[in-house]
Amino acid sequence: MNSAYRGDSSRRGWTTEADYIDGQRTDAAILARDLAETPGARLLMLHEAPGGPLLGTVWLEPVGDDQTWYLGMLTVRPDLQAKGTGRELLAVAEAAAAELGARRIRMTVVAIRDSLIAWYQRRGYALTGETRPWPYQDERYGQPRRGDLSFVVLEKAL
Repeated sequence: MNSAYRGDSSRRGWTTEADYIDGQRTDAAILARDLAETPGARLLMLHEAPGGPLLGTVWLEPVGDDQTWYLGMLTVRPDLQAKGTGRELLAVAEAAAAELGARRIRMTVVAIRDSLIAWYQRRGYALTGETRPWPYQDERYGQPRRGDLSFVVLEKAL
């Protein structure tokens, strides 16, 4: 996840945030804590083969009435981006959420990520008009290099 979003390694893919956020995106301890503290949450992982290299991840979490699920941390290894792996992982995540009773998927995307927002819109996600502030005091999200960051909320009916 860190190699896809942050630092020089992320520049090999198109999902980099390196120009406006420094620091790591997450680590094993944070993920373990978040999974333990979030009932029903799942971290799906795509491997090349069982026990093989990690190719991508996606986070799923029930919110509210359990018919809406939050999707986050959709990550594909930078050298595999723009080859269909992200689309495949997104479809698997949507199907998994639907099997668990989801009728909607909701996500947040950094508002200045126009190309990423457009990518999700091409896959059926729509801007809800809702925005959320950037958590500047929470270092789990990295160290922003700009003072104008926020999130937009996108949603898709399943």
